[in-house]
Amino acid sequence: MGNLRTKDLSKIGYHNDQLRSLVIGIASKNFKHYSKQQLLDLLVDIKNDPEAFLDNELTTKIAEKIIGKINTPSFKTYELRDEPVFCKTYGGKHIESSAKKQMELANLLPISIQGALMPDAHMGFGLPIGGVLATDNAVIPYAVGMDIGCRMALSIIDESDGFLKRFEYQIKQALKSHTHFGMEGGLDIRQEHEVLDSQVFNEIPFLKPLRGKAARQLGTSGNGNHFVEFGEIEMLPDNTLGLPAKRYTALLTHSGSRGLGSAIARHYTQIAMNTCKLPRHAQQLAWLDMNSEAGQEYWLTMTLAGDYAKACHERIHANLLKALGLTALHVVENHHNFAWKDKLADGKEVILHRKGATPAHQNELGIIPGSMTTPAYLVSGKGSVDALFSASHGAGRAMSRQKAKDSMTVSAMKKLLSSAGVALIGGTVEENPLAYKDIEAVITAQRELVDIQGKFFPRIVRMNKD
Repeated sequence: MGNLRTKDLSKIGYHNDQLRSLVIGIASKNFKHYSKQQLLDLLVDIKNDPEAFLDNELTTKIAEKIIGKINTPSFKTYELRDEPVFCKTYGGKHIESSAKKQMELANLLPISIQGALMPDAHMGFGLPIGGVLATDNAVIPYAVGMDIGCRMALSIIDESDGFLKRFEYQIKQALKSHTHFGMEGGLDIRQEHEVLDSQVFNEIPFLKPLRGKAARQLGTSGNGNHFVEFGEIEMLPDNTLGLPAKRYTALLTHSGSRGLGSAIARHYTQIAMNTCKLPRHAQQLAWLDMNSEAGQEYWLTMTLAGDYAKACHERIHANLLKALGLTALHVVENHHNFAWKDKLADGKEVILHRKGATPAHQNELGIIPGSMTTPAYLVSGKGSVDALFSASHGAGRAMSRQKAKDSMTVSAMKKLLSSAGVALIGGTVEENPLAYKDIEAVITAQRELVDIQGKFFPRIVRMNKD
């Protein structure tokens, strides 16, 4: 099948956005063996006489839409399992019981195959943060999360750790000029990236109006625990990157897919909750069948949001390194709010959701940050089957944002930072280091999941300032 585009469909009289995205979805699945012209001829025939095509299961949905049959997906009701699926918890004594309960609920879904709970886990919407869930041919928008494709990126730079002291002023200026935090606005210089040319923006009607904001927010970071920081990384002997064991300068970033990802999450969660009815306390875990139109659309949009998050990190790193005349020796990056198609040890194909968990297949590199005064760890995965090839995505919060606010003053936080040798631009007491679990304990709890390759120490940190 040639590449069918919306404008081809407009030419033959298909003007409705939803109809066009439905046609493109069905054509790519069911009419691969048709040439573009054959397909367009068939679509003209369906348009001229839709009734004649109602009986053919390949064309019935298109015909129904043209006739104007109400195309609201009917909902299905599901019961939970009697017994939860297998789920291993790591570092359980540091995990609040509400997060464990949330995970237990996810393990009772009829589509669940296996779960795992990471040592940094705490309560979230739907799946707990730090929860990993393998499902059967179904994707749960709230098990991916609101900030789709939230990720870490680390550039190890061809400079010794002394660079940071010598050029502290220039680094701070570069951070102020080339990063932007918070919900609104963007960088002064408009950013370019091929992700903005993705066809998906045109193929899925609800994304079209989001493209402008995505272009504006490209290369920026969100609020909360998102950061851009320079520090020093100590590479351990015999690390798998093959770098000499010494200290280097490094740039570490944490952020996601901005307004684009949260709009996608909200839109498809609503569809999932309307079409997949679960007992009320489990309704947040509503899923989309991967064979359904909504399931396929969510997968496309989720993937786009992930690519967009990656593009944001690429722009941040490129802008800062260029401004400071630096080169990266090595870049390591990983998503942590995402779903992947993967295979379990027995060969079963699953959809693997990681909500705030780092992919850790055998030898897969990842980054596990602590807080603004504690180290981040560069790790390689051991491919643990019980952990669903995952590790924690950070230290994990020990306090809610409100509690963190109430228990720390700005001056106390300044003391903490200066005694750790960290300079902070922006940042709030909600993100103070004591709001997080002890990263060393979290790393110890997952010794069987990852090997440590390097240890990063933050020195100049930029965060959102409310």
